[in-house]
Amino acid sequence: MGERRGEKLPEYSEAVCIVLVEPEHDGNIGAVARTMLNFGITDLRVVGREGEWSNEARKRAKNAQIVLDDCILSKTLDEAVSDCSIVVGTSGKREDGEKTSMRHFLLPDELPKRLSGVEGKVALVFGPEGKGLLNEQLVECDVLVTIPSWEGYPILNLSHAVAIICYTWQVYFESRVPSGSGGRLLDPELRRQLKTEIRGLVKSLPTKEHKRGGIEETLNRVILRGLPKDDEIHRIIGVINMAKNSLSDDTERDTKV
Repeated sequence: MGERRGEKLPEYSEAVCIVLVEPEHDGNIGAVARTMLNFGITDLRVVGREGEWSNEARKRAKNAQIVLDDCILSKTLDEAVSDCSIVVGTSGKREDGEKTSMRHFLLPDELPKRLSGVEGKVALVFGPEGKGLLNEQLVECDVLVTIPSWEGYPILNLSHAVAIICYTWQVYFESRVPSGSGGRLLDPELRRQLKTEIRGLVKSLPTKEHKRGGIEETLNRVILRGLPKDDEIHRIIGVINMAKNSLSDDTERDTKV
């Protein structure tokens, strides 16, 4: 009872990684490792932690020691997702205030549907216990997902949140009928280039400084939420460069006048 069987990992396993950002308790990391293997996912990455795993982490992982053994430790979120095409941030922060008005959350069962039929690594990012991902970390994510819960106590245990997301992933991909080859997700390097170009465009806009962050976040979120292919992104970057050049020319003419 409770021992791991010699089953082959599901096909979707290689396409998903779980990223924990600055988790506070080793025991929770171990519990997440166990949860991941329950659903056939083994790629765990932890941001902001160094050194060997504690006895508590090993104990809570049970027979999922391989997940801890192969875990990748990174200093930053950007480093942890450097090979990923789409970064999905999880948050209990709802769209009910001015600070969250720029965000549009998917529900857990909507996420695999949105990403089905494509290739590329998807990062599912979870914040630390208690406070979750910070606003600046959510901005780095391309898609946001939230787990519906009672508003009186909305923050879930870390391993429980991972379990719900992984469960919906498994249910969808193991129940769907193969639909043939799809497209592929954005190349990770091209994703970084797009974000850089968008940041440059926003900086050149004649708008108030405090509005730039929201504009940049909206452009990134709207474009990447559509899961564009590489050739589409090349065209979008071309349009962005044309817009930047046009704005630059207008600024030069205004200066001369």
